[in-house]
Amino acid sequence: MLSNVSCSGLPAAQRDADRPDGTDQDLLGARLAELGARHGVPGAQLAVLHGERLRHAQFGVQDHATRRDLGRDDKVPVGSITKALTATLAMILVSDGDLDLDQPVNGPLPELGHGLGDQLTLRHLLGHTGGLAGELDEQFALTLSARRYVAECCERLPLVDQPGRSFSYSTAGYVLVGRLIEAATGMSWWEAVDTILLRPLGIDPVFIAGPTAARPTAPIVTGHSVNLVTGSVRAVDQVLAPAEAAAGALALSALDLVAFGRLHLADTDGELLSAAVAKEMREPVERARPFGLADGWGLGFALFRQGGTEWLGHDGTSDGTWCHLRINPAAGTVVALTTNSTTGLALWEALVSELPELGLPAGRYTEPPGRGRAIPLPVECVGRYLNGDTEYTVVAEPGGPPRLVVDGNPIAELAVHDCLTFTLTELGTGQRIPAGRFLRDQFTARITGMQLSGRLARRQ
Repeated sequence: MLSNVSCSGLPAAQRDADRPDGTDQDLLGARLAELGARHGVPGAQLAVLHGERLRHAQFGVQDHATRRDLGRDDKVPVGSITKALTATLAMILVSDGDLDLDQPVNGPLPELGHGLGDQLTLRHLLGHTGGLAGELDEQFALTLSARRYVAECCERLPLVDQPGRSFSYSTAGYVLVGRLIEAATGMSWWEAVDTILLRPLGIDPVFIAGPTAARPTAPIVTGHSVNLVTGSVRAVDQVLAPAEAAAGALALSALDLVAFGRLHLADTDGELLSAAVAKEMREPVERARPFGLADGWGLGFALFRQGGTEWLGHDGTSDGTWCHLRINPAAGTVVALTTNSTTGLALWEALVSELPELGLPAGRYTEPPGRGRAIPLPVECVGRYLNGDTEYTVVAEPGGPPRLVVDGNPIAELAVHDCLTFTLTELGTGQRIPAGRFLRDQFTARITGMQLSGRLARRQ
């Protein structure tokens, strides 16, 4: 099903007469539906802003079981894209003088005490260079307040690196950003992001975790676990600890994401976010090298370099959803896709391959050239790697490809290249997982860790 395909920003006659990008509106929506069906996605929303012209399309259903149509304004859990909104909120407070990028976090949060609290800054946290572990165990996190969550991460879990030295993607770091926002505003994170950021943008937020999660103001689109090999489509519940809300609790439509993305366009200099602050957010953070995710990282956004063009954006997964946001500040372009399927990443990759043909490119990460030839798994790479409470084990399988095991569960086959990068293929589905690499100490030449999905895990 394809519905509500429209565009706005110019009178209809003028739109038809002046179409510099040559995009056929109906073709855009039709391709979304075709690609979605090919990749088993029950429903998706796409919104594209280019200059003053906004196009949006959606297809499919909110829920595979009920077959209720997916609408243009329906709210999809956007997962970690929430981090980009939390970062923007924090930077609004920085521009107002309520937070400081380079002040140690134990200034606003004295409960952190000395030690790590003296070293960590908001700048570290926004750029994922704080050295914090990724997150706490899910079931344990459900029992904690944000304050206690931060204490557990800062006091109990070992750092993966010293603050400011390297990139390691961290949900825990954004829980801490949420606490800094609460300290600066005197509001909960939910109240602050709603009042200061979303309402001024005309966005009516829905949260999958927190005080209003049990009675959302609008229905939340159902996520689905989809297996293209077996044909299985299974609805999954959203499970997010309220303590992690600042890192992943928002449910938004693709049009909501475009409304947010407008803030970060180069010609935008409004009362909410100045052009200078927006520009600072997209400057590359020193030592932030997010191999397998992006070409660089700013203060809250992934950075993508494509053919001399600079893009920023963020991807997000929640339970059974994949969502994507890309912004080209110079061209005035924002692209947003929401999907309610674990196969949504495959839809996104297919879509961004075709958008340039429609005159609408979207930033994407491509693996660096010169990956090298495939080699057998080096014995020195076999073993355990830790990131906080998460254990990664690289296992050599006799007579078969090596495997990656996460917390005791085999998840993927692993193919290694002679430069020590690797690619992963998910067991059971055959889906490709973003690339990673083993890390060798430059002085001892020993394997000391690996980087996977942006997370740094230390060899044990």
